[in-house]
Amino acid sequence: MKRSIVLATLATIATTGAFAQSSVTVYGRLNTSVEHQKSGDESIWALQNNASRIGFKGTEDLGGGLTAGFQIEHGFNVDSGTQSQTAFWARQSEVNLGSKSLGTVRLGNFTSEAYYATADYVSMHNHDTGTSSDALYAYVTRNTNKVAYRTPTFAGFNAEVALSLNESQAANERSIDLAANYSAGPLHVGAGYGKFGKSNQFAISALYELGAFTVGGYVQRDDNGLNTPPTAVDIGTRTTWRLSGMYTVGAGEVHLNVGRAGEYSKLADTDATQWTVAYNHNLSKRTKVYTFYTKVRDDSGLYGGDFSSLAFGVRHNF
Repeated sequence: MKRSIVLATLATIATTGAFAQSSVTVYGRLNTSVEHQKSGDESIWALQNNASRIGFKGTEDLGGGLTAGFQIEHGFNVDSGTQSQTAFWARQSEVNLGSKSLGTVRLGNFTSEAYYATADYVSMHNHDTGTSSDALYAYVTRNTNKVAYRTPTFAGFNAEVALSLNESQAANERSIDLAANYSAGPLHVGAGYGKFGKSNQFAISALYELGAFTVGGYVQRDDNGLNTPPTAVDIGTRTTWRLSGMYTVGAGEVHLNVGRAGEYSKLADTDATQWTVAYNHNLSKRTKVYTFYTKVRDDSGLYGGDFSSLAFGVRHNF
C-alpha cells in the first residue's frame, strides 16, 4: 500500500513537471463597426467586420534553452459567423523552433515581417483593419509555404528573412521578405523589403513616443507593387508615404493620419490620397469603443475608386 502511494506520488510529480514546461494560450479579437459607407455615387449602411479572429499558440521547453512552438489563427466575420478568408487557418499556421541566443526558425503560413516592421503600427487607430486600413501600401510577398529565420534581439535590434517556396506551381513564384527592427526607449525604427516575381518594394518607418503624443510614418518605394504575379503587367515605379499622430487624454485617444501615393511611372493618373480622423475610448485594457471617418480619393480606380466611411465600433480582445 505504501509502495503504491509512493509510486502514484512520483508519477504525479513527473506529470506536473512535464505540464509546467508546456503552455497553450487561447486568444482573439472581436472588432466590428456600424458604418455609413459611400463608394462612388452609391451609399449603404453596413455592419463591418474588422479582422476579427481566434487563435491558439503554445510553447514547449525542450531544455538547454531550446523551445518549440506553434501558432494557428482563424479569421471570421462577427456579423455573419462565416470565415473571412478562403482557408480556415489563412491568418496564420506555423510551427517554430528556437532559442533566445540562437534565434528562431519558422515554417508555415504567416504575414510578411516587412509589413509589420514598416506599415502595420503606423495607422494606430484601428490596427490597420477594416475600411480605414491603409489602402495605398504595396504588399509584395506570399504568405504561404514559408521558411523563415528570425535573429535574437541584441541591444534593441532584430531581423528576419523569409522565403516562400513555389512547390512546382507556376502561379506560386518564389517570394522573399526581409525585415529589420530597432527600438530604443520611445524610438522605434523599421525597414522592410519584399520581392515577388517582377514586383518589389522597400520601405522604412519610424515612430516616436513623446508623453501624451505619438507620431509616426513610413516611406515606401515599389516597382510594380500593386500588380503582382502570375499575371503581372509592368506599371512602373511609385513612391508612397503616410504620416500619423495620436494624442492621449485619460482613457481617450485622438488620431489623425494621412497617406499619399504618387503616380506609377508607366500608368498615368494613378496618384491617390487617403486620410482618417478617429477617436478611441478605452473602457478597459481589453475593450474599447471608437469612431472614425476615412476618405480615399482615387480617380483611377486602382485602389478601388473614391470611397468614404463614417464608423462607430466596438473592439474586444481576449
